[in-house]
Amino acid sequence: QVHLVESGGGLVQAGGSLRLSCAASGSTFSSHPMAWFRQAPGKEREFVAAISRTGEGTKYIDSVNGRFSISRDNVKNTAYLQMNSLKPEDTAVYYCAAASLTTWGRARASDYDYWGQGTQVTVSS
Repeated sequence: QVHLVESGGGLVQAGGSLRLSCAASGSTFSSHPMAWFRQAPGKEREFVAAISRTGEGTKYIDSVNGRFSISRDNVKNTAYLQMNSLKPEDTAVYYCAAASLTTWGRARASDYDYWGQGTQVTVSS
């Protein structure tokens, strides 16, 4: 079992930055590939970024590539999502997720077994 808690969301103007954190407990954090998803009102949950167990591999959707950066600290049991040059279309609830399988980079929500409660990110124009 992995318990995930997100933090760092908030209200920011377009062009601004936020750093989301995902604190994990209850299991060996380094054994889990991690990912961030987001869900805007009326839309399906969308894959944003993924990171391998060691942090050496990362993957992004095209719309955030070059603006967002996913990372992890396996000593602090925490994953991060640095979001720069934010746009109003980035507004959503952001969720971190952990997978039980060792293969990383999966983009389907059903591939992840553990989820945080989400943190709201609102970008004003």
